[in-house]
Amino acid sequence: MAVLTACEAQEKGQKPRPMDNEAIQFAMSMGIGWNLGNQMDAHYNGCSYEEGWGNKAATQQTFNGVAKAGFKSVRIPVTWMGHIGNAPTYTIEKGWMDRVAELVEMAHKAGLIVIINIHHDGYGAKDTPSAGYHWLDLPAAVASEEKNQLIKQELTMVWLQIAQRFVNHGEWLVFETLNEIQDGGWGGGANRTDGGAQYRVLNEWNQVCVDAIRAAGGMNKTRYIGVPGYVCNPDLTVENLVIPTDEVENRIMVAVHSYDPWDFAGSAAVQEWGHTGVDVVPGAGEEAYVGMLNRLFNMYVRRGVPVYFGEFGAVRRTAKEDEPFRLYYFRYICKAMRDRRIPALYWDNGNSKAGNDGFGVINHQTGKYIGTGEQAVRAMVDSWENNDPTYTLKSIYDAAPESSRKGQNAPKNQNGHYN
Repeated sequence: MAVLTACEAQEKGQKPRPMDNEAIQFAMSMGIGWNLGNQMDAHYNGCSYEEGWGNKAATQQTFNGVAKAGFKSVRIPVTWMGHIGNAPTYTIEKGWMDRVAELVEMAHKAGLIVIINIHHDGYGAKDTPSAGYHWLDLPAAVASEEKNQLIKQELTMVWLQIAQRFVNHGEWLVFETLNEIQDGGWGGGANRTDGGAQYRVLNEWNQVCVDAIRAAGGMNKTRYIGVPGYVCNPDLTVENLVIPTDEVENRIMVAVHSYDPWDFAGSAAVQEWGHTGVDVVPGAGEEAYVGMLNRLFNMYVRRGVPVYFGEFGAVRRTAKEDEPFRLYYFRYICKAMRDRRIPALYWDNGNSKAGNDGFGVINHQTGKYIGTGEQAVRAMVDSWENNDPTYTLKSIYDAAPESSRKGQNAPKNQNGHYN
C-alpha cells in the first residue's frame, strides 16, 4: 500500500495512520543506501585516520558513483578519538572537522541523504588491546557514576560542536548519536546479567546527545536524529531502547544493524542462504529473517517511529556458483524491508576480496564498481524499487537459486557444513 500524506488521506476521507507521517516518508526516501565504511572511522593507536585501514581518500567521484549506482543515501561513519581536546571544552581538531564537512558536502552535491555519527569511539571488544583508547567506555560508566558523568559531559560538548558546524544544513543531513555501544560481548556479555545497567546508561547517553544537538539551534532544532539500541542489535533494541524525549515531534529515528546470519553474510564460513541451500547455517531461520523485521515494524513503524538499518550486507562469494545465493539474500531482505517501510544502508568497507569481510562493491576513491559489485547493487536497489504488484516475497522465494551441491555427497568441514 502506498504511503499517503496527511493531506492525501484527508482528501480520500481516510484518517491518517501514524505510519503515514512525514517521518516515515522521509525514511522511505532514504531507500537503499551505502556506507563509506572503514574510512573516516578507521583508527590506529587511539587516533582516527581516513586512509588508516587501506582505503584511499574519498572524492566527489566517489559519491557521484554511489548516486549513479542507485543508492539514495550515504552514511559516513566518523571516529573522533585522537581529534578531541581536553576538558572542559573538548575542542575538536579543525582539520578533522573540516574533512568531515567536505565529505558531507560532496555527498550532498551528488544528491544523497547523508548520515554522520560517532562511530568507533565506543568501547572495543574485550580482547582488543586498544580498548583503553575508546572514551565511550560503557562498562566503566556502569561501574562509576563519576565516570558516567564525565563521559556525558564530553558527549555533550562533542555533539554541540558537530551540530554547530552544520547548523544551517537542511534535513537531508541526519545525525546518528552512537554506534554499536556495548561491553565487548556483542550482546551476550554482562548486559544479560547486570539488571539492565548497561541499557540504562546507553539510554542516558542517547538522551544527552539529542539534547546537545537541539541546543545547537538553527536547523538542528528539527533535524532527524538516529539513536541506536544496545550494540545496534534489533531484538535488544526492541526490548531495551528508551527513545529520548524530544522538543520536536517525530524527528527521532531508530538505528539498527544486521548481518544475520554472520556465518553466511560476514565470514562466509557457509556459502548459501535460503530454503534451497545445502551449505547453510543450521537453525539460522533463513527466510524467517522477516520475523525480526516484523518485530521492528510492530514496535516502531506502525506507531509512526522511523527505523533504518544503518548497516547490513553480505560478502562476495569465493565461488561463482555460490554468488546467486548472495543476490537472492539481497533481493529477499530488501523487498521485506521495503514492505515494512524500513530503509537500509549497505556496509561497504572497500575490501575487494571475496570471502571473509569482503563487503566492497564500490571503489572508495573512484566510485566505480568492484568485482561483482554491480550485480550486488542491482539486486538490492532493484528489489527495493520494484513496484510491480507481481513482485512479492513469494515470487522471490519461488525463484530462489538451486544449489550446485544438491544431490551431491559433498565433503563437510569440521563444523558440519559443506566445503
